[in-house]
Amino acid sequence: MSLGTRQQITIPSRIPSSGHLSLCLNHKILSVAQLRLWFCSIGTAKSDPNPYAIWNNYLLPSTLRQLTVLLLTTVALACITPSSADAGVVKAEDYASFWLWGGVQPQPVLAQAQELYILQGQVVEKKHRDRSQAAVIAQGMSVARLTKGKVWLVYRADTLNWTPAVVQALVGRLQQWQQAGNPVVGLQVDFDVKTRHLPEYVAFLQRLRSALPKTCKLSITGLLDWGSNGDSSAINQLRQVVDEVVVQTYQGRKTIATCNRYLPALKRLTLPFKIGLIQHGEWVPDKALEASPWFSGYVVFLQNRAY
Repeated sequence: MSLGTRQQITIPSRIPSSGHLSLCLNHKILSVAQLRLWFCSIGTAKSDPNPYAIWNNYLLPSTLRQLTVLLLTTVALACITPSSADAGVVKAEDYASFWLWGGVQPQPVLAQAQELYILQGQVVEKKHRDRSQAAVIAQGMSVARLTKGKVWLVYRADTLNWTPAVVQALVGRLQQWQQAGNPVVGLQVDFDVKTRHLPEYVAFLQRLRSALPKTCKLSITGLLDWGSNGDSSAINQLRQVVDEVVVQTYQGRKTIATCNRYLPALKRLTLPFKIGLIQHGEWVPDKALEASPWFSGYVVFLQNRAY
């Protein structure tokens, strides 16, 4: 399939709505309201130092009781605040860097984007007669006309057996975007390499780096367990090869439930890194992680949401 061919990929969302409310009553406000009612009724009620006794046992007219219930209900509703879970939902409008995949509907948040990672294809291994050979399948949007920020062209990879023809196809696509006036800064390789294969991946990236134009930056995605289970020497070698790594905190269309366990290890990374989030997923900012001199921000994977 030609790189010029546009292939749309529908991305369903399986993330249920996580917004909900929790009741937070201010008992001091309720007590003040009850005291005011006590003073209002003191002319018709017996003297009693306990305002709650007046409330429960003495002469409040039924209409006043109904108005009181309405007042207290209003006060209670005014004290409803978003729960902590809702506060941790990833809202795209709070960020400025986004992944844009095929099949994702345009969102107003793109107007504030300062950096876009745009899917352009997938490198797969195809069988040809008695042998297999890597090929590029075009995916995502066609060449656009963007005027601000930075643009990365993203290629998913199912194999690392890239041929010179594959690299040439990717560079050619990059040049098409640049010639159209887009601020394309480089390529991003999206490959889920297992931690034990990091040394081989570093060798692949070194070969790719040498084949790319000098002005083309190289970004990669990374897995959470690289920092805790990976070979530290191999990870450190990445600093001489790639310009950044974007560590993904999600799998599929959901935030990884145990992602917080891996954050302490990420603080030890000694190369530029970003944190990849999933729109409508869960994330509570880690101040210690953000304080790392190598931390470069967040990238949000945009997705359609079923309401």
